[in-house]
Amino acid sequence: MSQFNELTKNGLWSNNPALVQLLGLCPLLAVTSTVVNALGLGLATLLVMVGANVSVSLIRHHVPDTVRLPVFVMIIAAFVTCAELVMQAYAFRLYQILGIFIPLIVTNCAILGRVDAFAAKNPLLPAATDGLMMGLGFAAVLVVLGAIRELFGQGTLLADMELLLGPIAADWQITLFADYSFLFLVLPPGAFFAAGLLIAAKNVIDDRLERRRRTSQTGQPQHSRRVRVTGTIR
Repeated sequence: MSQFNELTKNGLWSNNPALVQLLGLCPLLAVTSTVVNALGLGLATLLVMVGANVSVSLIRHHVPDTVRLPVFVMIIAAFVTCAELVMQAYAFRLYQILGIFIPLIVTNCAILGRVDAFAAKNPLLPAATDGLMMGLGFAAVLVVLGAIRELFGQGTLLADMELLLGPIAADWQITLFADYSFLFLVLPPGAFFAAGLLIAAKNVIDDRLERRRRTSQTGQPQHSRRVRVTGTIR
């Protein structure tokens, strides 16, 4: 159980692909202008990551080292094709909006990195858990970044969710600022700025948690002290 807890913590927080490993930044920054775009790409990436991890774990003893990377890329490409077909069938308009970034999931280093570093060396269940948690961590950052950019860039939240979820989500849009637009956050430079804020916020939280952990272990706050030394040092 401790292994699965560690995999969950790593995927969602400690080793998050987007905030810590800084992988997959191209789609992360390019398509997160709205929540629906971010959620669509996040779900597609999650599907590919779980499927690729499971498949590679199953065949890990049958793939020679000399061809492992080409084989892994072909497996990833197969699942990306499946994700494309599903999106074309059920969310075609969103598929058109995301465009080239769906096929580009094949080149996402976050997926290939986990497949090669973890799934190729571990049994099925841990590999599936790692793929699920890493995919959820990446998708969560996409959605949060999309929410920040949509809210402060366009003044809305959950706009056009029917593109992904159908007519049931047609009335989900929340308009907080009418007739509002902040072009900086809508454009790619705003994505870099918002992503930097998220990374900085995570670092601050990690630092505070580490200080709290040290305090609980020692029973007193950890402060640096200046010590005056007199006499001869031998």
